[in-house]
Amino acid sequence: MKLRYILCSALFSLSGFAQAAETLCQQKEQAIQHEIDMARKHDNQRRITGLERALTEARAGCSDTKLKAAHQEKIKQHKKEVAERERDLSEARAKGDREKIAIREKKLTEAREELKTLQATPY
Repeated sequence: MKLRYILCSALFSLSGFAQAAETLCQQKEQAIQHEIDMARKHDNQRRITGLERALTEARAGCSDTKLKAAHQEKIKQHKKEVAERERDLSEARAKGDREKIAIREKKLTEAREELKTLQATPY
């Protein structure tokens, strides 16, 4: 059992080193190319056209610095949204409206999940 754990850990760390060697722009291009392949598989020509345009733009104007800055801005906006949802929930709790509390809790949970997902992505 310990041997499996060690092997799995080694494989994950090796894959992490391989990903670290790629730039963010390369990762983004690969993700777009994957989406193009999926769109082709499902014969979605509109999506293919849009993704090919996105891929061309990514190749032409991509820089890791720009991607990081844009990503940090998205995270900042999502954090503001979470804070707003928390305020809304506090107000609903202060008023004691159970229906609104449930709705606000759900929206806050969704906003936190979106933020968590965004923070886990590199760009």
